[in-house]
Amino acid sequence: MKNLFFIALTVLCSLGVSAQRSVNHKSPEQQLNDTYCNGLFKTTDGTILDVASNTSAKSYFNILDWLEGRVAGLQVYTSGRGQSIPVIRGNVPGIYVDEIQVSVSYLQSLSINDIAMIKVIKTPFYGGFNGAGGAIAIYTITVEEEENE
Repeated sequence: MKNLFFIALTVLCSLGVSAQRSVNHKSPEQQLNDTYCNGLFKTTDGTILDVASNTSAKSYFNILDWLEGRVAGLQVYTSGRGQSIPVIRGNVPGIYVDEIQVSVSYLQSLSINDIAMIKVIKTPFYGGFNGAGGAIAIYTITVEEEENE
């Protein structure tokens, strides 16, 4: 009887340890998603890019120029005025900075050094206007993160 109790206890403990390991093993992209995204932005699948850790991003003036070629289905066109316009599968996506919808021209004034991560949602995103074209969610570095660096 003691042996049966010991075996059952051992099995339960090992299941608890393996369950803890699976919970703590998140991909870097999932950790970024959990850290920055809220609500619909958090639950919607998308391509997550860590801009803060990517040294090549710092050499670009416009974040859309850096994004081109890094996300399948995303193309960046230049208008006659020299403004970059993103297109996902034939539609212009909604642009969000810290989950607030902004115009494409706003990105011209946003420094790449202030961007922590980008989530590109290629499926229809109904968190704002123009949701059928997807979304590009840009998250900036917070004051706490700047102090930690």
